[in-house]
Amino acid sequence: MKLYVAGIGCGSRDGITIEAEKAILRSDIVVGYTVYIEQIKRFYPEKECLSTGMRQERERVELALKTAADGKTVALVCSGDSQLYGMAGLAFELSEDYPEVDIEVIPGVTAALSGGAVLGSPMTHDLALISLSDLLTPMEKIEKRLHCAADGDFVIALYNPSSKKRADYLQKACDIILEYRSTDTVCGIVSNIGRDGQKSLILTLKELRDTDVDMFTTVFIGNSETRVIGGKMVTPRGYRNV
Repeated sequence: MKLYVAGIGCGSRDGITIEAEKAILRSDIVVGYTVYIEQIKRFYPEKECLSTGMRQERERVELALKTAADGKTVALVCSGDSQLYGMAGLAFELSEDYPEVDIEVIPGVTAALSGGAVLGSPMTHDLALISLSDLLTPMEKIEKRLHCAADGDFVIALYNPSSKKRADYLQKACDIILEYRSTDTVCGIVSNIGRDGQKSLILTLKELRDTDVDMFTTVFIGNSETRVIGGKMVTPRGYRNV
């Protein structure tokens, strides 16, 4: 009665860690969001897969736990990392009803790291990861976190920066950060990380404010030390001062 909660990275086969691949191969059944299951079917066509749609996270985790409790070895797959905005926490929350299921968390490469690598090395120093989606977090709390991260001079990676219903959320976030950072702060965006159609751009915070992005884009906002070196976004850690 085994449940792996595995992060499968950004979406390419190369982005899946060896450990995550081993968990998938050991499993009788793979469970996940419909989009991620389509990826798994391409990479591991022999695997039996079960899926649920958008905003059916509880149903998805319950399905994985119940299937494991029935005696199957199950891999519950998440994009990026299995903990960060993933299903690992919810799996443990719901596991109280399935005490016989052994849960093992398999980490994955989150978009802040895989996208950062596309841009150069913006995440070299202290950082904050913030989702702009207010489906599960009140907007007041998101805004407070933006203020604190900007005031603390953290490099910031923004997840879920925009959608049809949240078209101006990135603009609002930039307005908050502009209270603490200069307009020429180095920023970057990467869309469709590791997938067909991957695109990236380095721009200023002022330019970022008026840039259209979507849910498949990760946004990077540099700190006071971040600069462009050889066409890449880089945040020095300060080794030269040691």
